[in-house]
Amino acid sequence: MTLFSLPAGQKQATWVPLAPRSGGGQWQLPLLIIQGARPGPTLAVSAGVHGDEYEGIAAIRTLYDGLAPNQLSGRLLMIPVCNVPAFEAGTRNSPVDGLNLARVFPGDSGGTLTQRIAAWMHQHFLPEADFYIDLHSGGVAYDIPTLIGYGVGDDGLGQASRAAAEAFGAPVLWGHPLPHPPGRTISSATALGIPSLYTEAPGGGFARPADVVCFERGVQNVMRHLGILPGTLEKAAVTHDLLGSGDLDRVLAAPAGGFFQPEVSLLDEVKAGDQLGTIYD
Repeated sequence: MTLFSLPAGQKQATWVPLAPRSGGGQWQLPLLIIQGARPGPTLAVSAGVHGDEYEGIAAIRTLYDGLAPNQLSGRLLMIPVCNVPAFEAGTRNSPVDGLNLARVFPGDSGGTLTQRIAAWMHQHFLPEADFYIDLHSGGVAYDIPTLIGYGVGDDGLGQASRAAAEAFGAPVLWGHPLPHPPGRTISSATALGIPSLYTEAPGGGFARPADVVCFERGVQNVMRHLGILPGTLEKAAVTHDLLGSGDLDRVLAAPAGGFFQPEVSLLDEVKAGDQLGTIYD
């Protein structure tokens, strides 16, 4: 038996030690395993890569509590909080080393704590998966529409990701031409040959119940799509099917200081030269 293996028809919540804490004890990752009663594929799901994003954490808790092993043909592996130090501090980046976990993959098993988390996920967690979903939201800094993101490509990875994105059932589909930018969880999955998805939602430092339900339902839809869970898909209507880079690190610098009043809303279509807002002194 390995860390990820259970007898058929069982579930388990456990901890994975990563590094010693300065005040004693260990930095650990929570790991949830549901081993189905019948053989089948493995879906890996993570949340809490940023410590101020709570929708995925709530969805994973509900999924673990609500799913019975005898419902599954295959296996569900979930990490509800990947970045435990940032979660404890309520911050996007780790207060231990200042790093953004979503920018350091595939990590370094001998590096700082954030790099070790990434390395463990890349070397141990992701290789167990036939498909991977990383649950994100806007946290306290971003306002993002509720969406499912995927890599666009003509190869098997791109096709599998697109099909699963449609099955997930979020109102916005956002495709990004492969390869993904470096350092991400999904770029690690792609490097390992694993198709993947990620989510976003408005955030704001709290979890809207509708987004938690969307994420929970979406994961179950992908499980049905993969044949892990029986039943029909429960999807919301798709309002936008978009294609773009997906690089949220890019910003537009303001030409002057002051108070910015936006004049467009999320998902509005704009073109070069359109006024986005006004800066008041």
